[in-house]
Amino acid sequence: MEQRRVIKAVIVTLVTIALTVGLGYGVSKAVKSTDGMAAPSKSSAVPVMLPGNFTELAEKVRPSVVNIQTVKTLKGDGRVFRHFFGNPFGKGRPFGGQDPFEEFFGPRGGNGSPEDFRQKSLGSGFIIDGDGYIVTNNHVVDGANEIKVKLADGREFDANVVGRDPKTDLALIRINGASNLTPITMGNSDELKVGSWVVAVGSPFGLEQTVTAGIVSAKGRIIGSGPYDNFIQTDASINPGNSGGPLINMKGEVIGINTAIVASGQGIGFAIPIDTARSVVAQLRGSGRVTRGWLGVSIQEITPALASSFGLKDKKGALVADVVKDGPADKAGITQGDVIVEFDGKDVAASNDLPRIVAATPVGKEVSVKLLRSGKTVSKTVGIARMEDNVTEAARKSPGENKVGIAVQAITPEVARALQLKGRAGVVVVSVEPGSPAEEAGIMRGDVIREVNRAVVKDVESFVRKMGEESGKKSVLFLVLRQGNNIYVVVKLDRS
Repeated sequence: MEQRRVIKAVIVTLVTIALTVGLGYGVSKAVKSTDGMAAPSKSSAVPVMLPGNFTELAEKVRPSVVNIQTVKTLKGDGRVFRHFFGNPFGKGRPFGGQDPFEEFFGPRGGNGSPEDFRQKSLGSGFIIDGDGYIVTNNHVVDGANEIKVKLADGREFDANVVGRDPKTDLALIRINGASNLTPITMGNSDELKVGSWVVAVGSPFGLEQTVTAGIVSAKGRIIGSGPYDNFIQTDASINPGNSGGPLINMKGEVIGINTAIVASGQGIGFAIPIDTARSVVAQLRGSGRVTRGWLGVSIQEITPALASSFGLKDKKGALVADVVKDGPADKAGITQGDVIVEFDGKDVAASNDLPRIVAATPVGKEVSVKLLRSGKTVSKTVGIARMEDNVTEAARKSPGENKVGIAVQAITPEVARALQLKGRAGVVVVSVEPGSPAEEAGIMRGDVIREVNRAVVKDVESFVRKMGEESGKKSVLFLVLRQGNNIYVVVKLDRS
């Protein structure tokens, strides 16, 4: 009996070894027989998802990707590729810890070295149709005096800007006279899954038609670059020059526009979802500008402490911190302290969801808004208004402002937070013209103008009106708030 038990045990052991070896062979065979996107063997319980190579994908999309070369006349050390320099999370300021105003006002245009120079820069883009329309980043072409586009086949063309949208960092340019263009295929970024393989194509450091691969690391990233942040994060290698180039899925479809990196990190890049870009580009092509919906509220994130204070079960929704008088929300009966949880049938999971949803809503549309008020669900109907552009360029407004050589902007809640302002009275200087009276007087970008010749400035409208009244004067006295201190600055308009 003992002998039989020993023999039985040996047989069981041998069978077990045979099964184990057989299973191992099945998995190994599934891996080795893979060519292209791997498919597991029937005997394998674990799918293998490693691409064999990206050759066909690269050959398919390369003809649609272009190299963009620009020339800008800059003052001093104005930086190009602002999305690729500095620590975007350093000193609590996104993209440009050295310049607290760059997030809102773009690359510096004054107050640096006294000499102007022509700055050449590089970027990327992709062809969207046979008529020569090309999508790229706004920061690639912003302020450019010359734009040249080089196609994959070596042909070069001059390009002109059709429209720009700084708030999403998107731009549409066009080349004329080009034939046999290869438009890229549009994908669907909403369907993109974290962990999916993606390919970036562009011209990093001028190295044209560079192809890099990685995966989608995350979706819906908020990086502080603008009010409509909703980036795809990827570890596909992107560098200066990749800006505006496409992020491609494994079907050869563009699902994002490469835009930014964390300069101090490794393999952390960000792309604008193509579903965000699609509507923006359509408006730029149609009218050269983007029209957005406006609700008329200031919102904030719901922290655990706020959720407890307002008697909320969770942190879902956007807390209304302020309501613009006579704005759409005010007229609809939305009040301070309401929590918006649904807008036009779309869930508002977090506060940063609401600005994107509202902005994409057609002007004039009547929408249903569901909110929480004192523990009860309340529904309101709101007529969406148009968001007005609050940037005023000096040369297009009053003669007096034009002589000074500045452009100003209204103080939005975001700007007030960035400049650590207690109120929103006045206007903030967004650019200073090189060699202008304002630059000579020491006016700086980021200065908040509170008074013009001892008259209080409340907003852009009052500033423009007052500057028009002072157009015949030889000098203008400004009361300026700079880094928490009030100073008077005299700008001499008559320098004869």
